[in-house]
Amino acid sequence: MKRPIVKWLLASLVISCLTVLGVSAQTTARTGIKGGLNASTLYLDNVDNRNERIGFHVGVFTQVPVSSFFAIQPELQYSTKGVSANYNLLGATGKNTFKLNYLELPVLATFKLGNSVDLQAGPYASYLLNSKVLTDGDLGSDYRNINRDNFNSLDYGLAGGLNIYFGTAMLGLRFAQGLQPVAKDGGARLLMGKAKNAVGQLSLGFTIK
Repeated sequence: MKRPIVKWLLASLVISCLTVLGVSAQTTARTGIKGGLNASTLYLDNVDNRNERIGFHVGVFTQVPVSSFFAIQPELQYSTKGVSANYNLLGATGKNTFKLNYLELPVLATFKLGNSVDLQAGPYASYLLNSKVLTDGDLGSDYRNINRDNFNSLDYGLAGGLNIYFGTAMLGLRFAQGLQPVAKDGGARLLMGKAKNAVGQLSLGFTIK
C-alpha cells in the first residue's frame, strides 16, 4: 500500500495498544454490521507501475465466545478487490483497472485484550461474483465484463488485524493475503500470471448485541 496509508495504519495500531491498559475481560457475544475502505492489489509479474484499487466492503459479523479471553468470529461480507496498472503500448498510454468483486466468509480466531480491543487471525474463503475491466487512456475508454471462466471462482487465504470498540461503535484494521491465483486460464492468465489478491481494510461498525 502507499506510504500515507501505511503510516495511518501504524498510527492507529499505536493508539489501539494504549487502550489496552486497565480494561476488563469481555465475556458476551458481539453481533453487528460493518463496512469501510478497501485498498487492494495483485502482485503482477513484470509490472512495476501498478496502483491499489480503492474500493469498499460491507457485511455482518458475530462472535461465539469460547472463554472470557477467546472467541470465534465468522463474517459474511461483500468485498471489492483488484488492481490498477498503467500501460504504454507503442507510445499510447493509459490505465487498466481490474475489478473483482467477491462474497467473502472469514472465520477468525479472536483474542480479547480486555473489553475494548480484539486481535484476530484466521482463514477466509470467497466466491467471485463478477469481473470487469475499466480502460482509460489514449486508446479510449471502455468498461466491460470479463468472462468469469477465465478466473478461479473460489479464492481463499489468511487474514489478520484488530478491532477497537468504543461502546457499541467499532474501528477495525485488517490485512488479507490470498493463497489462490486469481486467473485460471485464457487472457486473464496471460495478463496476471499467478498473481494473488491482497487487500487492506479500514472498517467502521456497530454492534447490535
